[in-house]
Amino acid sequence: MLTTMAEENNTSVGEALSWASRLIAIGILMFLPAVAGNWADARLGTSWLGLAGLVAGFVLGLVGLVRITAGRGRR
Repeated sequence: MLTTMAEENNTSVGEALSWASRLIAIGILMFLPAVAGNWADARLGTSWLGLAGLVAGFVLGLVGLVRITAGRGRR
């Protein structure tokens, strides 16, 4: 079946938007634990929760990226 240029363009735009939303989600996943840790530090008077949130966000972001790329290879 032949596809028109508009259908191919819509598919490309959809694919790009899909990847953009995935990357934004990973960015938020990496950012929010650090913010929560800093908030908890200020609230509880500690100094290590911000760093723990930063490390947790980094690990969660890497896990998310691995899952996205592993799922892409199966399609």
